[in-house]
Amino acid sequence: MSDTFGRVWSPARLVGVVARPQTYKNLAYLLVTLPLAIVYASVLTVGFAFGLILSIVLVGLAVLLGIVIAARGLAGIERWLANALLSVELRTPDDVSAGDGPIESARRYLEAPSTWRGLGFLSVKFYVGIVGIILVVFLAETVQLLFAPLQYPARIEFGEVNDEPVAWTIQSLPESLLAAVVGLVGAIVVLHLINGFAYVVCRIAEALLGGDSDA
Repeated sequence: MSDTFGRVWSPARLVGVVARPQTYKNLAYLLVTLPLAIVYASVLTVGFAFGLILSIVLVGLAVLLGIVIAARGLAGIERWLANALLSVELRTPDDVSAGDGPIESARRYLEAPSTWRGLGFLSVKFYVGIVGIILVVFLAETVQLLFAPLQYPARIEFGEVNDEPVAWTIQSLPESLLAAVVGLVGAIVVLHLINGFAYVVCRIAEALLGGDSDA
């Protein structure tokens, strides 16, 4: 991700985002983010709710501890996913060691900073997914325009404003060629936005998911 910012953006570099493999890794990361975030939110919300309800008895405290430990496992999945798709190298935190007995082990899990940093990342994951899906939808709209010369006459809808659809009805070859140019420019812009947003997510992941040496 180090080449996303900090260099002079020449025309070749602006257009080159289309051929850059990392662009599509970033896109893949954003595509899977929202479904995973929904799963995480469901598991953590249900787990914490049951744990709090049952906290008047010991089983509730055990459930809460289990959810905290499960959150560390989910953070591990996110660490692997970031390493695979976002081109970072996040190390597994080593701030938890085995204790003498289950109570001491539980205390070390709860005291480990990586436990709460990982839970923090899982908490923001849903919002990352929302932004990612919006960018993917914008990209899909530009792709429709890009292929307009192959499908005209066509009506391409971009959403609604005041319950009225916003659409472009393309009926001629010149109009379809214009749409393709608009689609190409739009796709390049959106791909740069995707890379820029992935850069931000990388920095968040490094701060919250990496070991002490990575944060």
